[in-house]
Amino acid sequence: MRVLHGVWDRDALVVWGEAGERDTGEAAGERPHPFALGHRALAALVPGGGRTAVLELRLPGTTAAPDRSAGASGEPAAFHTWTVPAVRLDPGAADRLLGALPAGAGPSLRHLAAVHAFARALVDAGCVLPDLVGSPPRARWRPVPASWAEEHLAALTAALPASARAHLPGASADAAARSCVLAPLELLTDAVARRTARPSPSTTLNGGLRPQTPHPSPSTTPNGGPRPQTPHPSPSTTPNGGPRPQTPHPEPGPGERLAAALTGADAALDPATADRLRPALKEWRSRVRGAGRAGLVFLLREPDRATPWTVEFWVRSVADPGLRLPLEEVWSGEGAAWLPADVSVTALADLRRAARHHPLLGRALRDLAPSRLLLSVEDAQRFVAEAAPALAAAGFGVVLPELRKGPRVALRMTAEPVRGRKGTGGIGPSDIVGVSFEAVLRGGPDGTSEPLTEEELAELAELARLKRSLVRVRGRWTQLDPERLGAALEWISSRGRRMRPDEAVRAAVGADGAPPLPVEEVVAPGPLGALFDGSAAADLRPLGTPDGFGARLRPYQDRGASWLRFLGELGLGAVLADDMGLGKTVQLLALLTDARPADTGPTLLVCPVSLVGNWRREAERFAPGLRVHVQHGPDRPHGNALARLVGSCDLVVTTYGVVSRDTEELAGLPWQRLVCDEAQALKNHDTLQAKAVRSLPARTRIALTGTPVENDLEELWSILDFANPGLLGSAAAFREAVAGEDGPDTARVRRMTGPFVLRRLKTDRSIIADLPEKVEMRTWCTLTPEQASLYKAVVEEMTERLREADERERKGLVLATMTRLKQVCNHPAQFLGDGSALAGRSGKLDRLESILGEAAAEGDKALCFTQYARFGDRLAPYLRARLGVPVLWLHGGTPRAEREEMTARFQSMDGPAVFLLSLKAAGTGLNLTAANHVVHVDRWWNPAVEDQATDRAFRIGQRRDVQVRKMVCVGTVEERVDEMIERKSALARGAVATGEAWLAGLSVDDLREVVRLAPEAVA
Repeated sequence: MRVLHGVWDRDALVVWGEAGERDTGEAAGERPHPFALGHRALAALVPGGGRTAVLELRLPGTTAAPDRSAGASGEPAAFHTWTVPAVRLDPGAADRLLGALPAGAGPSLRHLAAVHAFARALVDAGCVLPDLVGSPPRARWRPVPASWAEEHLAALTAALPASARAHLPGASADAAARSCVLAPLELLTDAVARRTARPSPSTTLNGGLRPQTPHPSPSTTPNGGPRPQTPHPSPSTTPNGGPRPQTPHPEPGPGERLAAALTGADAALDPATADRLRPALKEWRSRVRGAGRAGLVFLLREPDRATPWTVEFWVRSVADPGLRLPLEEVWSGEGAAWLPADVSVTALADLRRAARHHPLLGRALRDLAPSRLLLSVEDAQRFVAEAAPALAAAGFGVVLPELRKGPRVALRMTAEPVRGRKGTGGIGPSDIVGVSFEAVLRGGPDGTSEPLTEEELAELAELARLKRSLVRVRGRWTQLDPERLGAALEWISSRGRRMRPDEAVRAAVGADGAPPLPVEEVVAPGPLGALFDGSAAADLRPLGTPDGFGARLRPYQDRGASWLRFLGELGLGAVLADDMGLGKTVQLLALLTDARPADTGPTLLVCPVSLVGNWRREAERFAPGLRVHVQHGPDRPHGNALARLVGSCDLVVTTYGVVSRDTEELAGLPWQRLVCDEAQALKNHDTLQAKAVRSLPARTRIALTGTPVENDLEELWSILDFANPGLLGSAAAFREAVAGEDGPDTARVRRMTGPFVLRRLKTDRSIIADLPEKVEMRTWCTLTPEQASLYKAVVEEMTERLREADERERKGLVLATMTRLKQVCNHPAQFLGDGSALAGRSGKLDRLESILGEAAAEGDKALCFTQYARFGDRLAPYLRARLGVPVLWLHGGTPRAEREEMTARFQSMDGPAVFLLSLKAAGTGLNLTAANHVVHVDRWWNPAVEDQATDRAFRIGQRRDVQVRKMVCVGTVEERVDEMIERKSALARGAVATGEAWLAGLSVDDLREVVRLAPEAVA
């Protein structure tokens, strides 16, 4: 028996077949399918001709042969690649084949026939619109599925057989749906519409567009299914369907040209006509997509008393959702002008469809004219928890009462010192505080909280026992988690707890072992209360500029140092997350100078190797009284020599690398403080480096970072967990605690982390008023033809290789492709790695020369960042020769002494005008305020890293406005990812951004869109 299979590949139906026995004739490809039909056999079975092709498939079976039917069910042991002879049919030929399937059609071909039938139903219902696609422009009919069609489309997607996507190895379910259902649906709709088109209704007599509204209801049966319709005669046909002679216009208008392109064999339109048509087509689509349609809305109303709850049924205009009407008024015949004539039919069909999504709604269908559904409290809970999400996902409107904005049951914590320094205004780490909890009702009319009475607590406890999530408290309904509520009420019953201050802090911020409900109010005296109400940094006793300190602290720096001292006195760690350039170094040195007389041990400061010299110099400058030792290099002391030296020092500066190598030795020394500079180095808490640093004991810990959140909130947790080990529980517990409905609840994040994180921004004029402006701009570049050719080749190679890649290979392939595309955008020579000439081959390099030349001519200085050290090796001498000025080049291999010498040269009045830097090697710690221009040659695609590099120039000491240019090649992956970067920065701003790893998770179609080369990319 012969079986025919079909897959949709880009713009064509590709048919292949299986024989009942091995085909001993034609073989196709490197690994031919042993049972595949040859091209001659296919030609005899597939009418309409088509082009011969070879198709590559991933099929279940053994290495010797695939399973005998690609549509077979069951779990395969393994998949292997096979090639088969095939025939490619354009959409017109596919329309003819799928409309009359030949004998022996397999599951994949039958599924495509169902997609074709759906396309016919859409055309018969008038649910199509004209559009323009491609370049040069072509006219195409596009489907506009009506509400009745949504479920049918979902069913087609769910029924997609495995053999229909055998040509898409590794594709996600979403990508398979797009390639195997939506793509053929669109092109088959165009083919069917062309075959049955009636051109003149879409044009006025003078050739202009006449918008038509596709009404879905006449094309539906009473049960909501599609009803095929016979095309009506048009002004271009006689009543019996024959052609009516027409007088041709000497100059056909745009509408007539569009009609001809939509109904004839040639779909092409000249660009001028297409440009004239686009605005009208856009307006047409915006009006037609919702005009004349009414959707069903379910509105849940809370009762005045305990029961019943009511779900009301409404209809609303799809075109204008603000227009809506109770279904009860529709049944009474009141109606409205915007309602379609058959709204009663479509409303009942929609209600039947909704009942299939949740059985609760089936009860309403018992009425002849259903308009509402009465619910008990239990059923209302089910509607909120189960029915509402299912209905919304199915496309229905759902309106719920604002239960989450109703009164909330929360906890109030009261803490009083019971031992130690009560009455002195301070609380120390060894003191004991008495802590009690009471349940309060938050969210009253005036926004205050009130304690719940014993009777109310007893009633809530009973409701929690009955697992009620919808409860009525003081006349208002609210939604609670019964399990958490019950656990919290048990917690409250154990009053009179005694804790250390750090344990009280753990309870207040909702860490592991804390109360099950959030502590939203803390009543505590003195500094402990200031810590929780957010006034600590502002209201603490000022540290003042310590005696012998080499600079006068700015007010915000004084507050920062005081805040560090305050948390240390409580035995708590701190995260000083001030913006780059605000002087975190100065604030820490001021703290160490002030605390030196009372400290019982030295401070160990861990930093990147590039900042060791900076810390030593800054300590000599600002805190000359501190005894400083640098523990770094091959000759660093060990054993007793190190112990004696540490015992005589106030500050020991070392690197993350030394800590990783000398962990055990450093852990055995008595540290007063452990400080991590550039603490984002600890963001991945599972790395050996992070584990080594965390293992070092110290009385208190401080993290210094300008970017507490680079990629996600788990990095913030990691830094906080270093500062206060265990305080926020595990990473999983923190994620769960801050989870919101639409991503992290930033308010909850601030409540949990706020007491330990101090972040000020230099763009806040209330912090520092004398910093100049930073002006950021995009510098748009175009590719040369050589770059464009290389770019296209990389994209095509990625697309082909993705077809074969599994999930593990896919990620590496995508990331490698992103790197190669960025290299192409920089320069062909960088991509090719052949040492060829640089001049005249890169639009970006030409633009860079112009920018730096203008800056040097004006007497300005510029920082130039690239992430590619080898490209920098070639770029530095090239720029020296082209600009005729000295160009410094700093990268990861630059020795520390040379690094410092370069910095000093650039900062001097007569120093070099251009400083080229490797982004990773120079993105932190350097002070390069002599520059007032910053150019990012290529993009790191991480806003936090780029901003860190920019802040080498935009920091305290800068007296001129700083211009920041980010070079972007238009129409390439650089432009599209630049747009995404702007969206990705919101998380960091809201809670206190990533590299390109997230791109690996995109579907094949989405990746194609991100990396495609637009026409405007080439100069």
